[in-house]
Amino acid sequence: MGYRIFTDATADHSPEMLAGFPEVTVLPMEVILNGKSRIYGPGGDMDVAEFYEALRGGATASTTQIRPDVYFKHFSPCLEAGEDILYLCFTSGMSGTYQTAQMCAQELRESFPERTIRCVDTLCASAGEGFLVREAARKKAEGMDLDALGDWVEANRLSVCHWFTVDTLEFLRRGGRISTAAAVVGTALQIKPMLHVSEEGKLEVAEKLRGGRRAMSAQLARMKKGWEPSIGKLVVIGHGDSPEKAEELKTLVHEAFPDSEIQTAPIGPVIGTHTGPGMLAIIFWGSER
Repeated sequence: MGYRIFTDATADHSPEMLAGFPEVTVLPMEVILNGKSRIYGPGGDMDVAEFYEALRGGATASTTQIRPDVYFKHFSPCLEAGEDILYLCFTSGMSGTYQTAQMCAQELRESFPERTIRCVDTLCASAGEGFLVREAARKKAEGMDLDALGDWVEANRLSVCHWFTVDTLEFLRRGGRISTAAAVVGTALQIKPMLHVSEEGKLEVAEKLRGGRRAMSAQLARMKKGWEPSIGKLVVIGHGDSPEKAEELKTLVHEAFPDSEIQTAPIGPVIGTHTGPGMLAIIFWGSER
């Protein structure tokens, strides 16, 4: 009966990005908001707008890995229906989710020995993971079988370039990415760090820029340096509840790369917990991650 693509709620995307492509099942994830457990994703009880409104109001947030019972709950009916599974997982460089998924998959293989369950570490995060999932759905629509698609994702995942800036240093400080002293000095100097996801799938600071305009220019410069449209022309602009800034960056990208296929996507609570409101990302196929 074929196979189904699964991913998790860290794979930020818009409904338009997956419209017309084979179904992708998204696993919900837990976010602790002001000490209370909330669920983000299909069937969840929290949306993006509510989350960022809470953060702007001073709320605290943290995230947890997907529990094993969530994998069993979502994978088992698919396997029982005779479908195989390709799971495109949040980067192992930022979470133990991939290791948990592998353990659950092995247990399910014992119960469903005739089925195939393949877990792929995307080494991508947020809109970058959503970007890769969308491109995988495109390849499935073109007729790729499960094994070929899994191989394709592993061969191309490091060509997904993530370049993003944050509007405030506070959430990087809370997550231990920068020190309190660095956050205080950076805020005073209006520093807008540009971060990226490394080849190991880890979040790293690439540049320290002053002002939002310079930050956008730096993001565009990264794309000019390494864009590889031969792999695909999709470009995703991700934003942390900042649609106006996303539209501004989208216009700049369209002017510089008129052949690009640009989509915008909200940055959800799982990643937004660590980047805060105002985060702005540009994702594209490129030669320099």
